[in-house]
Amino acid sequence: MIRFNRAISPFSVLSFDLDDTLYDNRPIITAAVQAQHDYLNALPGYRQQGAQFWQQCRELAALKQPELIDDVTQWRKHTLRLVLSELGFKGDEIEHHANKAYQAFADERSNITVSKDVLKLLDKLGQHYRLIAITNGNVEVERFNLKDKFELVLQAGLHGKAKPHTTLFDQAATHLNIKNSELLHIGDSLDSDVQGANNAGCQSVWLNNQAQAYAYKGLADIEITNIHALTHLI
Repeated sequence: MIRFNRAISPFSVLSFDLDDTLYDNRPIITAAVQAQHDYLNALPGYRQQGAQFWQQCRELAALKQPELIDDVTQWRKHTLRLVLSELGFKGDEIEHHANKAYQAFADERSNITVSKDVLKLLDKLGQHYRLIAITNGNVEVERFNLKDKFELVLQAGLHGKAKPHTTLFDQAATHLNIKNSELLHIGDSLDSDVQGANNAGCQSVWLNNQAQAYAYKGLADIEITNIHALTHLI
C-alpha cells in the first residue's frame, strides 16, 4: 500500500532511518542488551542489585547530564561507568569493565544481515536518487551489509541532536548542497522520523508497519505499509 497525503515536490535524495525501517531491530537490541548484561552479571555484586538497577542508573545518568538523551552511545557508556562506580570499582577498573561491557553490546548491536531483497531495492533506488541514512541509533553501518550503500550516514549524538530535532536534516541538506525540500526521508516513527522531516522542511514517508502509538498527530507526505512500496518512486 502507498498513500499520498500531499502532492510531492521534486526531490533528489532519499534519506533512510535504519533501525526497524530497513531491518527488524527488535531481536538485535534484545541480543545486544543480553550480551552486555551477561558481562555485568559476571561481576561481583551486580546480580544482587536487582532487576531495576540498570534502569535506575540510566535515569540517574540522564538526570545528571540531560544532553545524553541525544546520544545513545554516550548515555550507555555513562550509565555503565555509574553502575560500576556504584558496585565499588575505581579508576582504571571502571574504564576497563565499561569498555568491555560496551564492546559486548556493540558487537551484537551491529550483528545484522539486511535481506537481499532490501539490498536490491536500495540498489534500484540508488540508480535514480542519492541515498543517505539519518539515524538516532548507534548501529555501526560499516560493520554489516549496508556498508557502501549510502553516500552519507548521520547519527544522533555524533553529528547532532536526535530526531525530531532538525539538526541532522539540516546538516544533510548542507552537506549535499540541496534545499531541505529536495530530501525525502523514510522512517518507521511518526514521532522522530516524520515529525523531524516535516519540521525541517523536508518531505516524509511513514513506514506504518508496526502497532505503535505515537504522540505526533501530523501527516507524512506519503504513507506505506511495506518498504518495497518505494518502487513506486522509480
